[in-house]
Parts: sequence; structure tokens; C-alpha cells
Amino acid sequence: MSNNTPHSAFSTSDAVAKYAEGPKRNVPGYSGLLPMTRILLAEHVPREGRVLVVGAGGGLEVEDLAQANPAWTIDGVDPSGPMLELAAQRLGPLMSRVALHEGYVQDAPAGPFDGATCLLTFHFVPRDQRLPTAEEIHRRLKPGAPFVMAHLSVEDGPGERETWMSRYAAFLVASGSDPRQAAATREKVEKELTILSPAQDEAMLRDAGFSDIRLFFTGFTFRGWVARA
Repeated sequence: MSNNTPHSAFSTSDAVAKYAEGPKRNVPGYSGLLPMTRILLAEHVPREGRVLVVGAGGGLEVEDLAQANPAWTIDGVDPSGPMLELAAQRLGPLMSRVALHEGYVQDAPAGPFDGATCLLTFHFVPRDQRLPTAEEIHRRLKPGAPFVMAHLSVEDGPGERETWMSRYAAFLVASGSDPRQAAATREKVEKELTILSPAQDEAMLRDAGFSDIRLFFTGFTFRGWVARA
């Protein structure tokens, strides 16, 4: 991305402090997303493989991968310095196998990596930067290496987006949010984030050079894919 300012969702100390609570509360099926991601990576990443995590701030994903695969080394990149500090605190001794880089994917090492992930991040990327970001990830992967991504992705047919965003707000309420806060969150998401349709997301992956694109995760307004470089 050309804009080096972190998204406002991660620019305040309060937002950073509450980060770890967010995915579990706001993302349907999040408890299964991390184990599915590491299973998909492990199908092709070797025992002593090197993995790139795009959007690593906070450290939840890096922690899960590092704990489950004690011989992997992981490079994480994120534009938010405070979020990377939070990740380093969370990872503790696991940092011996982790390198964290402040910036966007073009600021990450060239690799080549044995696999990559980008979870709950692409919807923060502006539309005109979506394909260049995917291309930068592809450029850093070995041929055939797996790439796992998941984020907000909603059908754009007549009435589809309205229906699914209403269900997203209802899920927030079911997870404990005040209905007014859930409505405000929905409005903020629709206003500030870039939400493509699943077909557009899959086309982006193909245009970036990925193949064997498979949908593996659907949680209301969220979709996840695994593809090969």
C-alpha cells in the first residue's frame, strides 16, 4: 500500500488494548479459523519452513502458528507500531523464531517464503491497492506455496448486502453488544471498509497470479480462501 498510515481501527491505545477480544466477539467462526489456517499451511509448508504473516499486529495468528509448528520461522508485517509491540509482548519467548516489520507487504522481506497468510486484513486495504497488495504477496512466495486469506466479503446482488450486513449486526448483538453499538459498528464497517464480493476477491487472486483457489471458510459476512502461488 502507498498510504503509510495505519487504519484508524488500530491507531488508539484503547483499540490496541481491546484487540485480542475483537475477533472472537465480531467474527463468526473465529475459533475455527486459526486452526484451519495452520492445517492448510502445513499441507505444503515444510517442517522447517518460513511463513509470511501480512497484518500481524496483535500477534494472535503468529502465536498460533508458532506454537503449533516449533520449527517454523515467521515474518510478520503490520503498519501499526503499537500493534506490533502488543504482538511482541504476547509472543514472549516465541520471538526467537519471529521477526516483526513495521509497514506494508512491500516492506516485508523478499523471501522466498514457503507460505503466507492474511487474515481479517484485506478489508482495510483500499480498492485500488487490493490487487497490488496480492501481487506483492505472490511475489514473495515460492512456486506452489500456499496462501490463506480471510476477510469481509459479501455478495453484491439485489438486496444481498443489506441482508447480510443486518445479519452481521445481529451476530454482534448475539455476542453481547448493545443493539445501538452493533448498529453503529455496522454503519462504520460499511462506511470505512472496502468490502468486495466473493467473485471479485477470487478474481483478484487469479489476477495476482494465484491458482487452485478454494473457498474453505464462510462465516456470515466473512469468507476465507486458500490458493497456491
